[in-house]
Amino acid sequence: MPSKHDVLRDVFGFDGFRPGQEGIVDCLLARRHVLAVMPTGSGKSLCYQVPAIVKGGLTVVVSPLVALMQDQVAALKLAGVAAATINSAAMRDANVAIWRDVAQGKINILYLAPERLMTERMITALQRLDVRLIAVDEAHCISQWGASFRPEYEGLHGLRDAFPGVPIGAFTATADEPARRDIVKKLFGGEAEVYVSGFDRPNIALTVEPKVNGRKQLEVFLQKHRGESGIIYALSRKSTEEIAEFLSGKGYRAVPYHAGLGAAQRSETQDLFMTEKGVIVCATIAFGMGIDKPDVRFVFHADLPSSPDAYYQEIGRAGRDGKPAVAHMVFGLGDIRTRRTFIDGSDADDEHKRREHQRLNALVAYCEASSCRRISLLAYFGEESQACGNCDVCRNPSATIDGAREARIVCEAVRQTGERFGAVHVVDVIAGKTTERVTSLGHDRLPAFRSGKSLQRSEWQSLLRQMVGAGLLVHDSGGFGGISLGGKGRALLNGEGTFNYRRDTLRAKAKRERAGSSAPEASGDPEQEELLLRLKTLRRKLAGERRVPAYVVFSDRTLIDMAARAPLTRRAFAEVHGIGASKLEEFSAIFLREIIGFMKERSSVS
Repeated sequence: MPSKHDVLRDVFGFDGFRPGQEGIVDCLLARRHVLAVMPTGSGKSLCYQVPAIVKGGLTVVVSPLVALMQDQVAALKLAGVAAATINSAAMRDANVAIWRDVAQGKINILYLAPERLMTERMITALQRLDVRLIAVDEAHCISQWGASFRPEYEGLHGLRDAFPGVPIGAFTATADEPARRDIVKKLFGGEAEVYVSGFDRPNIALTVEPKVNGRKQLEVFLQKHRGESGIIYALSRKSTEEIAEFLSGKGYRAVPYHAGLGAAQRSETQDLFMTEKGVIVCATIAFGMGIDKPDVRFVFHADLPSSPDAYYQEIGRAGRDGKPAVAHMVFGLGDIRTRRTFIDGSDADDEHKRREHQRLNALVAYCEASSCRRISLLAYFGEESQACGNCDVCRNPSATIDGAREARIVCEAVRQTGERFGAVHVVDVIAGKTTERVTSLGHDRLPAFRSGKSLQRSEWQSLLRQMVGAGLLVHDSGGFGGISLGGKGRALLNGEGTFNYRRDTLRAKAKRERAGSSAPEASGDPEQEELLLRLKTLRRKLAGERRVPAYVVFSDRTLIDMAARAPLTRRAFAEVHGIGASKLEEFSAIFLREIIGFMKERSSVS
């Protein structure tokens, strides 16, 4: 039996574990159940792949996406690991042949979707084999309190009874305290060790601004990010296509991605994004799970996500190489109304809807934060932090002012109009605008009419957003966008409580030089950059021949280290980051030939 360090070095080419990995590996090797909540890009897969190889026998990995399983298997095979997947995308004969290898003990790691695994036939067949470890990827899908509950994951609670004595590892990047308790209860019957690594991604600059003209704001943002890879998240499929078309017309290399596109087109888009520079994917939440592209420099939210969990998971696709990246969001009251409508129109029970509204409230509060955003975001996951200096509020702090008087004006207008109208109408009344609707309803005769002449219309809109975030105002549960008084709002009208707010600084920010530019660092050596380009071209060719994504051959980090070292011998090549024994055997001669040829060309030129 090889040691964990032998496997880490010889198979994966790493000298040591990243922070948080080794304890989880040790737990699984000691046959203890574990739930691991680790930030996106921190190396969760390695935490079960290393024990799987050390233990031998068969490890079963539960994964929700066919494409994700296929990429993982391709990467493991290139590392010399006997891995396979049985899934719906393969022909029946291919799946039968793979199962034959599994039954004969030729496969070390088998990837299965939860609905295929949790059939009586599959469970019975696996019980006859030497199953030594089970890993559940994207474990937040188990919990009804999780960011993206998937009913097919519910059946996984039967694993511990079907395979007594077999350690189970559950892995996710996103699970708050209620979700963690729910996962441990359902999957492990309450008996498991829980590892929660720090949620902070300090290299990601956080920015949120009110949505005024979404397209224009996106265009202004992208002017500082030309040539960079990024993801733009939008709420609807139609929006992703419209944004991609808009950006293409502006000269950007932008492509849409959503579940309504054909499998071949989605695969082509994903491969383009993974292998080419400067590609912008305009996507719904269908894009991202399992994406491990290190040099994503920005994530732009054109619409409000559903919760802090979803937001954290989506921005986590940026900056996995540790270099500066940006998470930028624009949002307005219309986004909140749409999200409320989605929640209330779902088939979930009342308790689940209540929880979803709470999560949305937490995200709105984050968006309207008047102090460090990172403190607000990490506090949601139960992690304390200090002011980060890398969010818009820290970089350009706006002093808060006493807004109790203004908030009472808003609350009075909401109360006097019957607590059933939207923000636009309430602001019309406060500002004294004689629209047809205002006059037809007689709201121009209310005491609240023209009571807010002290502020501009845009300032009242910002104030309303902050009052929603602070819980003074709430949207109606019928999904029609009407605003009513929350408990804090009623208390304020009764002379109880306080309210501080920050003025809308959108125009001021637009004039300032925006900090946090995330241009990737260059080596500064033209020769090294030229070699890196050659190595990437070779990688793309090899990936095409093997029909796998380019990063499966070698990661960008490996190629960057290779270009910097420019190894000329097999021994020197083995020292490059991320090169294990199998990849050394398969690729060393090919890449060494390219490097040596490049060096000869350079020497003849000089």
